[in-house]
Amino acid sequence: MVLREREGESVVELWGEIDISLRAEAGEVMSDAVERGLPVVLDTRKVAFMDSTGIAFLVQFVTLGRERGFSVALPDPPAAVVDVLEIVGVQGLFATGPRVIRRQSA
Repeated sequence: MVLREREGESVVELWGEIDISLRAEAGEVMSDAVERGLPVVLDTRKVAFMDSTGIAFLVQFVTLGRERGFSVALPDPPAAVVDVLEIVGVQGLFATGPRVIRRQSA
């Protein structure tokens, strides 16, 4: 997991298996991204597995975005992410489009 700073947005790249073993790293990345206060793009295209801990990370970003006034996008998530969002029942937090799940701040 890594935070890439692009002009006008923060991109959080995730890959491989996203589970509880990345909890400390996820907290640091989230803190740095939130500190920037820019729109966040969660790039999960290379995620092979995500458990409920990973989903909690995505949901926490959406919640912080709402609270602090920045948008959070989840473009083109793989089935490994979409399936768990649906199982956990939180896909509604993200507006959906063709293979895009995106949540704009209110």
